[in-house]
Amino acid sequence: LPAGLSQWFPALEVLDVSGTGLAELGAELLALPRLHSLLAKNNRLGGPGSLPKGLEQAPLGRSLRVLNLSGNRFAEVPPALLGLRGLQSLSLGGNRLHGIPPDIQELRSLEFLYLGGNFITSIPPELANLPSLSYLVLCDNKIQSIPPQLAQLHSLRSLSLHNNLLTYLPREILNLVHLEELSLRGNPLVVRFVRDLTYNPPSLQELAGRTIKTRNVAYAPSDLPENLVRYLSLASNCPNPKCGGVYFDSCVRQIKFVDFCGKYRLPLMHYLCSPECSSPCSSASQSSTSTSESDSEDEASVAARRMQKVLLG
Repeated sequence: LPAGLSQWFPALEVLDVSGTGLAELGAELLALPRLHSLLAKNNRLGGPGSLPKGLEQAPLGRSLRVLNLSGNRFAEVPPALLGLRGLQSLSLGGNRLHGIPPDIQELRSLEFLYLGGNFITSIPPELANLPSLSYLVLCDNKIQSIPPQLAQLHSLRSLSLHNNLLTYLPREILNLVHLEELSLRGNPLVVRFVRDLTYNPPSLQELAGRTIKTRNVAYAPSDLPENLVRYLSLASNCPNPKCGGVYFDSCVRQIKFVDFCGKYRLPLMHYLCSPECSSPCSSASQSSTSTSESDSEDEASVAARRMQKVLLG
């Protein structure tokens, strides 16, 4: 960029240098006090020195609201960007990102975050600490699971997760009451409904803890070592209303289908205390069992095309 940019255009508010082959954005940008939108898509940015030093402390760091660096060569989110506290829109799609830094939570004003088309495998729970985030795009990555903490994004209106490796969604996603659009196409949970059941046998310690809790064995903190008292306080109640049991570390992770809007069925993760709870009708009448099996077959027959895109509201 020309060295005299800030002198020639001191009132510049929007700058688009997309598709110009730039390998770095120099210090001449730092003195633009009114620049609120910087578009630098489809360049060669991403190496050392791609962004000017001192960005957070410069006038630009305080004025910038929209930053688009999609289609470049960044292998990680540049640390300098995490200090732009006034940033409202950040686009880093089509780069080479393999992760999202936990410090993304420092961008408290962020409303729009585009990270599609990268190599991201996981989502940090800290992403849920963005109170104003309304649009989150994580499509075309390699994400295998969604942290339940994302349910804390109460302002979220659109969540794009298509073309990832998701096989289930956390039940907590139902708490996103303002969500209007949820895009899931191209995931295993859409292409092929998944029924997964995994169970590790409980340890002797857990078996003892379950017995104490389910039989209401009375004990005082002075009766047990401190670590065992703390362990017993971690018991989780089995959600199966016909069970009444508890679990600690060992539980059944199972896919449960939940209706949305009366016509969509989403596979959500369901936790139970034992494999017996995965068949709650096993002790019921034969007719109930037949109904359960019929429902399961019906769930399996739901066409994948009906899950191409889920619209809520």
